[in-house]
Amino acid sequence: MIALSIVVGLLAGFVAVLMKTAVFMIRRLLTGGFEINYSNYLYVLYPAAGILLVLIFIKYILKKPVRDGIPNVLYSISRNHGIINTHNTYSSVITSALTVGFGGSVGLEGPTVVTGAAIGSVLAKKLGLNYKQVVAVLGFASAAAMSAIFKAPIAAIVFALEVILFDMTMTALVPLLLASIVAALVSYTFLGQDLLYPFQVQYSFNLWETVYYFGFGVFAALISAYYIKGYVFIGKLFDKIPGWFVKFLVGAIALGVLIFLLPSLYGEGYGAIKSGLKGNLDFIFDNSIFYTLRKNEGIALILLFALIMLKVAATSLTFRAGGIGGIFAPTLFIGTMTGLFFALTMNYLGLANLPVSDFALVGMAGLLAGVVHAPLTAIFLIAEITGGYSLLFPIMIVATVSYGLTKLLSPLSIYTIQLSGRGDMLTHHKDKALLSMMSIGNLIERNFKTVSPDDTLGDLVKVIADSTRNLFPVVDKENNFYGIIIMDQLRHIMFQPELYNTTTVRSLMFHPSSIVELSDDMETVAGKFQHSGKYNLVVLNKGKYVGFVSRANVFSHYRQILKEFSED
Repeated sequence: MIALSIVVGLLAGFVAVLMKTAVFMIRRLLTGGFEINYSNYLYVLYPAAGILLVLIFIKYILKKPVRDGIPNVLYSISRNHGIINTHNTYSSVITSALTVGFGGSVGLEGPTVVTGAAIGSVLAKKLGLNYKQVVAVLGFASAAAMSAIFKAPIAAIVFALEVILFDMTMTALVPLLLASIVAALVSYTFLGQDLLYPFQVQYSFNLWETVYYFGFGVFAALISAYYIKGYVFIGKLFDKIPGWFVKFLVGAIALGVLIFLLPSLYGEGYGAIKSGLKGNLDFIFDNSIFYTLRKNEGIALILLFALIMLKVAATSLTFRAGGIGGIFAPTLFIGTMTGLFFALTMNYLGLANLPVSDFALVGMAGLLAGVVHAPLTAIFLIAEITGGYSLLFPIMIVATVSYGLTKLLSPLSIYTIQLSGRGDMLTHHKDKALLSMMSIGNLIERNFKTVSPDDTLGDLVKVIADSTRNLFPVVDKENNFYGIIIMDQLRHIMFQPELYNTTTVRSLMFHPSSIVELSDDMETVAGKFQHSGKYNLVVLNKGKYVGFVSRANVFSHYRQILKEFSED
């Protein structure tokens, strides 16, 4: 496992370097000659061209779907035994580089993580590792990818523990550390050792500012909830649009118009974040139709708030139109803009004299903690990628308040919200996590003799004589379920032949109070066992009889999975 973690760290590091370099070259080729004092109309066309290339690659070359990055890793752990499709070792690199390089308003971290995880999954499968080892390797690979893309080895480890690995054992700790270190070294070698978002602390933390940081944490939570709910809302709107090409046209045109109006929405927003951390607002007006208004502070505040609101739309439109990317970079962008807007507004209204750059920095932590529901990752990542360790206390305040309030407003993170509807969500609640790995389809027992509602008691006795079970589902020829018969309820009449022809099954059966649907997740099934007190529950599929699921079988399978994860 140690040797494998080093190999995974090297490969994930090279993937991150490749993706960063590809995006930089594409962007410089496309926008290198743009004038700073007006918005180029090519901003409308570039994102559409990039997303169209992605769709052509997926539909006509790859011919397989490319799932969202980090949710794909979580899905593979909870539903696919840690196996990720082999094409993810390269498909996410190509599609995300085209999406982001051509101006799609998303990031690279998600595709980098799923690519690293796919590499780890392929290696683990070839080596014949067991399920727990495969999941551990996915954690190593995810940490390595995050470490390389952000040059943040400590935050990457915290991310893997907080988001990916729900049951970490000490035997996996050393390989996890090694994978993160090796990937960071690869990134340092090719991309330099500079901080991703260098930050110089001009104003140290003052105790009197505490109340403002608490207030800003609340504001960051509201923006985080808006981000999550806005993302979901736009997704539902696009679900109603028929056909992938119409979705592409609507999404790409809307995205192009937004980027034309506010060019800061182009791509990852790396340059805008760096400028924002310096308190420099020129990025709002550069390459924009609003360039001549760059000295107007009121207009700057309005455009800053527009960036916050519209970045959510731009990111969602990029995904819904067909682009591939991650949400970390857009979240950091919105966080920076949120911090700038809060501090500048307070100062503009004369309510305080806040350090603008400091709030821009802690804003990134606030949004990341709220949107991803990962406060520890947010705290360590922002401190590490900016060097802003002297602001660790306000970072902690804002991240904690934002996470706590956002959790109330939106119980699911932006990652898990895509999986929860199908019962595929993996969480740090161990019981729920283990249940999510179980499928009712694998636990159904079908060796029950069925009887017809029109059969007589005599027919039923013949079935009982040939059965090893004491439960008998009542179904018709079309397999429609009517009820069940329990043998214990028949003992007083089974040996009365005079009743065999006059008593019907329909008069003896009853409809159970608790029924399991084939589409139910295992947490629901476990709840039905708990509340009903039954040892066997009938399983139906839209009214059709399927079989039974037993409490003993569920418990045995649960214990088996628990044992696999609990052993070192």
